[in-house]
Amino acid sequence: MNTLKSGDKVPNFTVNDQDGNPVSLSDYAGKKLVVFFYPKASTPGCTAEACNLRDNYEILHEKGYELLGVSADSEKRQTNFRNKYDFQFPLLADENREVIEAFGVWGEKKFMGKIYDGIHRKTFLINEEGVVDHVIDKVKTKDHAAQILELVG
Repeated sequence: MNTLKSGDKVPNFTVNDQDGNPVSLSDYAGKKLVVFFYPKASTPGCTAEACNLRDNYEILHEKGYELLGVSADSEKRQTNFRNKYDFQFPLLADENREVIEAFGVWGEKKFMGKIYDGIHRKTFLINEEGVVDHVIDKVKTKDHAAQILELVG
């Protein structure tokens, strides 16, 4: 797993959001961006994380950040997740793992003694030039916005 780190340029990507609209990194040129990766829509940890970001969306937006959630779920599953919890930000349905692989968040995981491949829960803060400023490796699902705000001031 070759994860992007601070100082790395993010490769451009184009993946459909929950509504089937193509979303590219280049759509956010000149903007600051929070890209958060989560293993599976509508699971307890992922719901807690995304809802915490939703509840703090205005503060993050005031700091100049756009948000983008990414998992390997289908458009339909992402739509259901977004609609159920009223997220103000797009959720990418990265079923082919294009963005997941580009950021290097797919790899070996351990859960309850089992080893398997999956998405690592990570968040990337990207500046206006498309360069990673910060990577949050240990995401606190219930308090994730505070982790981000601590880094951006």
